[in-house]
Amino acid sequence: MNIYTRKRQWKLLLFATAIAIVAISMWYTNIIVNKVSQDEKKNIRIWADAIHRKTALVKYIENFFNQIREQDRSHVELLAEAYKQLIKTDDPDTDLTFYVDIIRSNNTIPVVLTDEYGKIINVKNVEFDKDTVIFLTGLLLEEFSGYPPIEARYYQNRKNYLYYKDSRLMTELRDVLNDLVRSFFSEIVINAASVPVIITDSTKKNVIDFGNIKPDKIMDPAFVERTIAEMGSDNQPIEIDLINQGKSYIFYQGSYLLTQLTYYPIIQLGIVALFLFIGYFMFSTARRSEQNQVWVGLARETAHQLGTPLSSMIAWMELLKMEGVKNPIIEELSKDVDRLEKITERFSKIGSVPKLEPENIVDVVYNSMAYLKTRTSRKINYIINPGHETSIMAPINLHLFEWVIENITKNAIDAMGNQGKFTVDVAEENGHVIIDLTDTGKGIPKSKQKNIFNPGITSKKRGWGLGLSLAERIIKNYHRGKIFVKSSAIDKGTTFRIVLNKKVKKGNR
Repeated sequence: MNIYTRKRQWKLLLFATAIAIVAISMWYTNIIVNKVSQDEKKNIRIWADAIHRKTALVKYIENFFNQIREQDRSHVELLAEAYKQLIKTDDPDTDLTFYVDIIRSNNTIPVVLTDEYGKIINVKNVEFDKDTVIFLTGLLLEEFSGYPPIEARYYQNRKNYLYYKDSRLMTELRDVLNDLVRSFFSEIVINAASVPVIITDSTKKNVIDFGNIKPDKIMDPAFVERTIAEMGSDNQPIEIDLINQGKSYIFYQGSYLLTQLTYYPIIQLGIVALFLFIGYFMFSTARRSEQNQVWVGLARETAHQLGTPLSSMIAWMELLKMEGVKNPIIEELSKDVDRLEKITERFSKIGSVPKLEPENIVDVVYNSMAYLKTRTSRKINYIINPGHETSIMAPINLHLFEWVIENITKNAIDAMGNQGKFTVDVAEENGHVIIDLTDTGKGIPKSKQKNIFNPGITSKKRGWGLGLSLAERIIKNYHRGKIFVKSSAIDKGTTFRIVLNKKVKKGNR
């Protein structure tokens, strides 16, 4: 089991643990939310029941108020009849005590008796200057215009009119009723359950009063219409029918606290997910930075270690040339020394920003293959498309890019067992240069294709698994390109694809 398999297993274990923690947290939070929701709904039901009882009380008082009003009207009609009898009776021997007692018994209802021209004949329970006020007009008439006067016809077409207004008891009851209605609406608006409330008229559109809602929002008709619809769908509106107010409806819904608690698990999950994402991103960034530092340190140390023996070899080669020694082996050794110098330069460039220059990619591929042909099995058939005369330009760092081609080619040769066909196709497409490198080797299993570029992944018994990882870093980090396994089939071969930009991206100059 390699490090990446263990790493994947640890990731799965940590992910499963995180999911379990979040699930348990959301489950417990949901229990609390449901409990709070039930308690609040219970309070809302108690509040709604109290509203119903208060409505019934107000209606009872209104009915009682109307009964007193009807009794006052009957009493006034009786007074009118008494006045009529007193006026009609011409016989001095007629006993009018009964009618007089009726008039005298009126100690609460203000009445004004006038003739048909409005001239005041008699008054009872009314205070005004009788010497100056002769006719029922002006403010006095307005004061007694609350109810229609009772006609008291006493002789043919002769009429008297009895005007009256509410008694003192009636006035006090009316004030109490109005206060009760006002406090009733106040208790609804400022409710103990702290739920948003809207009171409308019978149309369910016009707002009479509201509570626990921002005033500026009530000014928005669209918000009011939407909120009333939502409240009506959540809870059946309470219908109240007050005589002085008419039919009204009380719309209400759960408190904002309940709404917040309802969405709290979702918000909690989002925060946890964001925290995990940020943590994973930070740890991944730190890990990549650490890996890059290791790569840079290893590469530069390698370049430094190669420098000393390489300088010595160069000196010995120059000494042999000066002594006139001529041998084909020396020429080949000179080529390998040049190659070592190039490799040393490649390692020295790791960690620094390489300079990208336009190069003919076809030439680079042909030159790399030419070097490798003399150092690999003759059973390998190298095919390059297009021809050597073709020019396909792209900005690259020549030494590093050659390193990538060589690494992929060497891996392909090992996969083919030093015999087979190796094909390189170079093409231009939508502002990019596409390089496909195809071998006829043993292929890469799908389970390993995602990790093929990770350090340490290799199929060789003595391999370090650094070649493809280094190739990916050179293409992605230094050339801002892409490298990936385009296709692979077991015992049929693998195709690696490199995608380069035709133009130099900002920051690579």
